[in-house]
Amino acid sequence: MTKTVEIEGKTIDDAIETACQEFDVPRGKLNIEIISEGTTGLFGLGSKKAKIKASLLTLDVDLELAYGKPEKPAREQTVRKEEPRAPSPAVHDSAVRAQRLLEGILQRMSVNGRVTIQDAPDAILLVIEGNDNGLLIGKRGQTLDALQHLVNKAVNRQEKDRKQIIIDTEDYRRKREESLIALAEKLARKAKRTHKAVTLSNMNARERRIIHLALQGDESLITKSRGEGSHRKIIIQPSRKK
Repeated sequence: MTKTVEIEGKTIDDAIETACQEFDVPRGKLNIEIISEGTTGLFGLGSKKAKIKASLLTLDVDLELAYGKPEKPAREQTVRKEEPRAPSPAVHDSAVRAQRLLEGILQRMSVNGRVTIQDAPDAILLVIEGNDNGLLIGKRGQTLDALQHLVNKAVNRQEKDRKQIIIDTEDYRRKREESLIALAEKLARKAKRTHKAVTLSNMNARERRIIHLALQGDESLITKSRGEGSHRKIIIQPSRKK
């Protein structure tokens, strides 16, 4: 059974930070339920601490809740006359399963959100619409990335023709990509001006790739990754070529 703990803090962020230390995982791998947001009181008097429930975010999702109840066998169904239609492609089935799984996970997280499917040639895009978007995104998109990782693992392990599943809300992916490209260009100018290497903060593989692609056409610069796992960073440095 998944361990659940109640944690208090001066603010919600403080309580979540304590939960991360308790489970020794980043914020994106925790299921957070806010019990009370806390109050500061007047001049510090009568203040109340924020309280949350925290547990590890896992794939322990009720399959009936996530995928829906199984359909009755064909022989038990009422036969109806209808116009023949082309069968749905396999990728459509994957998209529907991913949608239902994500909806099931959101229910387990006590998050009210509607999931819509946007199919593309090279990926399946699931867009979450609701009022808890800030909580779903998490710090630098960590919660959104954790959900995306879980759904990809669950759905694609059953498919021969695997298709990447991207989870987004409030157009976060595009906005984050644009901000990373702007950051890359700004630090590239700094590296050229100072003739010194510039190191960016820790990034996941997708964000590092965005930085590399943004600067790959500039022959006066070199970008490379350094570090291990979640501590891997991007370094932008002037090229030795004249």
